[in-house]
Amino acid sequence: MSVTTLRYADTGAFSSLLTDYLARHDALTSFYHRFPTLDAFAEQIEEKRASYTPEARQRLVAALREQYATLPTVHPAVEANLAVLEKETTFTITTGHQLNLLTGPLYFIYKIVSAVKLSRQLKEKYPEFDFVPVYWMATEDHDFAEINHFNLFGKKYEWNAPETGGPVGRLQLDGMKEALLDQLPADVPALFRESYEQADTLAAATRRLTHDLFGELGLVSLDADAPALKQALVPVLEKEIREQASNRAVQQANAQLEAAGYKPQVYSRPLNLFFLTDAGKRERLEYDAAQDCAQVTVRNTGRCHSQQELLELVRQHPEQFSPNVVLRPLYQEILLPNLCYIGGGAEVAYWFQLKGVFEENNVPFPILLPRNSAQYVGKANAGKLRKLGLTSLDIFRPLPELKKQVGATLGQEEVSLQEQQQQLAAAFQAVADLAQRLDPTLVKTVAAEQQKVTGIVQGLEKRLSKAAEAKHETAYSQLTALKDKLMPGGHLQERTDNVLSILINNPQFIQQLLDAFDPLALEFTVLEEE
Repeated sequence: MSVTTLRYADTGAFSSLLTDYLARHDALTSFYHRFPTLDAFAEQIEEKRASYTPEARQRLVAALREQYATLPTVHPAVEANLAVLEKETTFTITTGHQLNLLTGPLYFIYKIVSAVKLSRQLKEKYPEFDFVPVYWMATEDHDFAEINHFNLFGKKYEWNAPETGGPVGRLQLDGMKEALLDQLPADVPALFRESYEQADTLAAATRRLTHDLFGELGLVSLDADAPALKQALVPVLEKEIREQASNRAVQQANAQLEAAGYKPQVYSRPLNLFFLTDAGKRERLEYDAAQDCAQVTVRNTGRCHSQQELLELVRQHPEQFSPNVVLRPLYQEILLPNLCYIGGGAEVAYWFQLKGVFEENNVPFPILLPRNSAQYVGKANAGKLRKLGLTSLDIFRPLPELKKQVGATLGQEEVSLQEQQQQLAAAFQAVADLAQRLDPTLVKTVAAEQQKVTGIVQGLEKRLSKAAEAKHETAYSQLTALKDKLMPGGHLQERTDNVLSILINNPQFIQQLLDAFDPLALEFTVLEEE
């Protein structure tokens, strides 16, 4: 496996906010706490160590042990990490993602490998501490349409389960086997099917699949949709209902981001909370404009609560409340002894809106690290690129530019009649000058004739260019197909392809990623089979 890296900016696939963050632009300094370097973790460790209580650690470990007790067996590496999490010298490196079917797009895998690799690097740098990679399962998300499908070998696989409008982690898997699992190619590894066939909910299936894929690497998966864990959220819920401080903090950050030339990623609401109804739905809490400001309505239920009623419900049943995108990161950092959050470019962007929310609640803001991003070029595609005179790095360039390079390699004559157009323009200018002296009324006629001739020459140039391209049409067709395969729809491969498209033919792929990735190098990785 050949590994090459390049700057994120050179791929043309990432936002200016992300590339400016990686370049450490001064305009973004106030939106994060510490820049991701190995040395920065020393202060982050001490800050988190001082704020994370033994009670919080006990609550976390108890919940994790209860959740892992549902698995048939637990890998020794995971057992070891659950054990060290009981120690005050253990910290987490966290990434989070939705419960995509069969892992969804490749970047889900890249997130987790980044967390595992950084945990190892930190252990080397700070051997007196332990570092556990954690996958935060977005079990409370309710947008099922975002996760009910995945792409494999150019085909879309979809599970049209009855929509509940509730937390997707609670979704029952009735009918999935017939509708989806039985439709998969025969060479899909058994663990991908068994994870869903032997689980009753989407959360349980996702835990089992990530454990089967990453258990030997010590990955710990956490489902925060649990009554015991929601107890930790009570002070935040009370503050949100009383003060709506999170919205004010985000609005202030948004104004500063916009002033610096960046667009905020997520929308903040007066109340950044959902309510989990008795019917299993996840509905927004909203102020009822028709009543006084203390009245809050659960959207789509018509149930209206006074502020005092909500506060009482928070104390008795915090599990009925669910944080939205603004408060979810805060919930995560309260539960975990976490040092660093690893996410995609859009995630880093919305975390930049949240530093004030953390300050309001006296919770340390984690180091923000963009996940490793990668392009995988299999042996066959690498060979095709070489035949066209291209490298794996060239694939990020625009198709017209690549065609020109391939054409030059193949000896295609470049067709340009620009010189002839300039000669014609000079000739017509001389004619126009003569008309101006002899009969000025003919100047417009000369200009009209020039326009006709210019159009004729342009048409000839296009026809000649097509004739030149036709000599190498097969190569251009191969190039176009290759570009579309490696950059589907003009986007990075990692946003579309599923890991099975690689893993079926290359069982060592995850280990190869672990060897290749260097999270703190902050560079895009290209892996090419040799």
